[in-house]
Amino acid sequence: MKITLKFLLFLAPLFGFAQSNKLSKADKIYGLSKFWQEVNYNFVYLNKVDRPKWDSTYKALITSIPETKNDFEYYKELQRFCALLKDGHTNVFMPNNKDFELMNTMFGNYRFFLENIEGKAIIVRVNLSKKEEIPIGSEIVEVNGKPTAQYIAENVAPYISSSTDYVLKDGSINKLLQGREGEHFAIKIKKPKGELVTLNLTHQMTTEKETYPAFETETKLLDFKWYPNDVAYLALNSFGDSKINELFLEKLPELYKAKSVIIDLRQNGGGSTSIGTNILKYFTTDALLYGAKNATRQNTSAFKAWGYYTKATDTVGNDWNKKALLTYQDNYIYEFNYNPLRVDLNAKRIMVPVVILIGHNTASAAEDFLIHADNQKHMKKMGQNTFGSTGQPYLFEMPGGGTARVCTKKDTYPDGREFVGYGIKPDIEVVPTLNDYLKNRDAVLINALSYLSKNK
Repeated sequence: MKITLKFLLFLAPLFGFAQSNKLSKADKIYGLSKFWQEVNYNFVYLNKVDRPKWDSTYKALITSIPETKNDFEYYKELQRFCALLKDGHTNVFMPNNKDFELMNTMFGNYRFFLENIEGKAIIVRVNLSKKEEIPIGSEIVEVNGKPTAQYIAENVAPYISSSTDYVLKDGSINKLLQGREGEHFAIKIKKPKGELVTLNLTHQMTTEKETYPAFETETKLLDFKWYPNDVAYLALNSFGDSKINELFLEKLPELYKAKSVIIDLRQNGGGSTSIGTNILKYFTTDALLYGAKNATRQNTSAFKAWGYYTKATDTVGNDWNKKALLTYQDNYIYEFNYNPLRVDLNAKRIMVPVVILIGHNTASAAEDFLIHADNQKHMKKMGQNTFGSTGQPYLFEMPGGGTARVCTKKDTYPDGREFVGYGIKPDIEVVPTLNDYLKNRDAVLINALSYLSKNK
């Protein structure tokens, strides 16, 4: 019996996954309005938002969002709305229950893991039984009848909140085939030798657990190893658990023997800034470390009221009127008192050449670590731009069990240089290639070792 692709696409929504529709039209409008309100009142980067577009989109959604077919589609529209703000710390999260469960890699007999390599959607891991049929390094060139780049632009990227274009591209490729159980994808794959193959896939659980390449059995909070010429390698993979400080102290006697050190932050998505600086203190003799400068928007109702009657010419030489007008314009910025971090450490320091490895996944508190280390002459950053997003999110509940958050704090370098939306740039850029990946070659680490061998 022949079933057309069009018929399969029709069946999937009906029989493939649950269609929860518990939210009323009033609930949907309320959730939309609550998010819009909290952004207008609390979003620290509101001055970078296209306000006419933001407000006109909200106005249009008041009519369209109550008519979404189900609660899942409602939350997807909220995510699309949120993505207009282009901020990695401002998000809408779907409720955590089975009606909203998304599958990313599993298609029954197939399982694919994708990464952005050289701007392409590359398959970097498959289930073990498919490693010959779909070799790693294969590229997805078409999805549901559209070139991959077009499909991403229309169906994936508009729903992802990101502060930087390159992280948006990474996330879009990672989520390229994301969907709910029963959802269908027709994809065209280009193998490394150029052969094209088309697969019709449907999201369902993959019972085969083994993958190729196999996953590491454990992601270590801290990894430590030695390389030739007394180079100590220290991977700090998260600042979200203070246990990493204990693990670091255990390795400290060995680190004192190093003639140079590599600190790998490429997989560090952040956590607590103080956890990272407690380690950084051992790599400097400075009495003070200069971290990020912080600011927030301040809303004072009376000043906003006065600002309605205030003209730009009234602000000349008049701080009161200036504050009133800026508050009325939703753009009065309060700068927190700035105090550098005092290094109070009675211990031997590790004053040797240091290379810090960074990349697109180096985020938040890991970026704070880099700012504190910015003026250390014996340190070099190597790799790719960091995630480019940090701040203090305000978290609140949404109708039906979802949540949202809005970034309320702006962080910059102490001198005012911005890195949110741009990323922290490496001193030495190294961009891994597809050939590096296929050869299991860590180009960034290799370049770091080469650099240290020449700069002893």
